[in-house]
Amino acid sequence: MSYSAAPVIERTVEKRDADSLSADRGAAAAVLMREIPRAAAWSRRLADYVELTKPRISLMVLVTVTVAAFVGNWHAPAPLLLFHALAGTALVAASASAFNQRLERRTDMLMARTAERPLPAGRLRDRDVVLFGVTTIVGGLAYLALAVNPLTAAIGGLTWILYVVVYTPLKSVTPLNTVVGAVAGALPTLMGWAAVDASFSLGIGGSGLRAATLFSIVYLWQFPHFMAIAWLYRRQYAAAGLKMLTVVDPSGQRAGMQAVVASLALAPVSLAPVLEHAGKIYFAAALALAVVYFMASVAFCVRRDELSARWLLKVSLIYLPALLSLFMLIPLV
Repeated sequence: MSYSAAPVIERTVEKRDADSLSADRGAAAAVLMREIPRAAAWSRRLADYVELTKPRISLMVLVTVTVAAFVGNWHAPAPLLLFHALAGTALVAASASAFNQRLERRTDMLMARTAERPLPAGRLRDRDVVLFGVTTIVGGLAYLALAVNPLTAAIGGLTWILYVVVYTPLKSVTPLNTVVGAVAGALPTLMGWAAVDASFSLGIGGSGLRAATLFSIVYLWQFPHFMAIAWLYRRQYAAAGLKMLTVVDPSGQRAGMQAVVASLALAPVSLAPVLEHAGKIYFAAALALAVVYFMASVAFCVRRDELSARWLLKVSLIYLPALLSLFMLIPLV
């Protein structure tokens, strides 16, 4: 081979290598383009399962369990025990929300606020939701029974039954559904209490009064909160055939009165800790919160419009976390 032919051969080799590299890059890009939609689909599916758990409601449940666990014995619970209690409770709550949406899939399709949920929107199938719900309730109750204690698991099971089997079907039958739903919403406080083996005794030396107070606070708080929501979405509830109080009484008078009565009852209930440990700072702060919540409820009862309902809803979302935080700080204040 002559030296004059060498550059030609080198250029040929270089061109072949460049073509090969370009082909490899093209193949990699093609694989990547196939993987991106697949990853996006898995991400969307995961997001749908998260939405199935109603994460905001689940978070509130976990907050009440945590507060009860702290207040039960007036000190921080063992971190591992608290983790087990929260993990098991999260599974039970996820199952309850999944079955709630499974039972309400048809009514959810009729309401704009719920039509895009995974089941009515067709992103998840019935059997997917049922499998998820069964797995999480069985796993959650077993986990609580083994890792925490049987009483906590039993209260969790009762909460699930009230929410799924009683409350959810009642929504299409009677406005009294809120009374039952509020019990299910407050029972997680007793799960946290039971998790740390706190006393339920109302006698001398028992901490049952605190347990009853915490349960009652969460129970009563829900009525103004849900009456505000029921008013804001009353037309959608009516279109879906759900018997909310604002549907059976379109004037809103009964919903307004229920909000006022519940918020008024909250005042003495929230001040009950003063009989045991709470001091002047707790008394003043809890009373101020109760007055604001009551005033917002009265405003809604009188005006019965979207502005007053939204204001009541916002106040409710501030009131409960603020009061629960105060409750936890009682030993310090």
